[in-house]
Amino acid sequence: MATYEALKLAKDENLDLVEINPKSNPPVCRIVDFGKLKYEEKKQQQAAKKKQVVQELKELTCRPNTDIGDLDHKLAQAKVFLGEGHKVKLTVRFRGREVTHSELGRQKIEYMVNQLSTLIQPNPQISLEGKFMWTILNPIKK
Repeated sequence: MATYEALKLAKDENLDLVEINPKSNPPVCRIVDFGKLKYEEKKQQQAAKKKQVVQELKELTCRPNTDIGDLDHKLAQAKVFLGEGHKVKLTVRFRGREVTHSELGRQKIEYMVNQLSTLIQPNPQISLEGKFMWTILNPIKK
């Protein structure tokens, strides 16, 4: 349809001629109320944004000489975070010459990973960088 005819039809109905796809040949246009079209697009974007899940990274820190009771408390927190679908970063912080006994930190992390094994994806990698030993636990996808 010619452009002037489409404009005349839109004007007769008190609506707007809106170009939908300018890249096609010929361009695709529609006769609609432009304000209503914008409103509907905004509502669709808001609905899509509402459905998005934001996954945060929660960090739990301990020391190599942290007692089992304190670790169990941190495990309870980690279970809550993983249940909500967040990633959890377990960190063991070494002070002074404690880093020479990094196997103690690895034991703490492995203990926590074994306790959380039903809630996380398998085989998290444990890394030692400077005075920090850490691993990131990903929740099992529902």
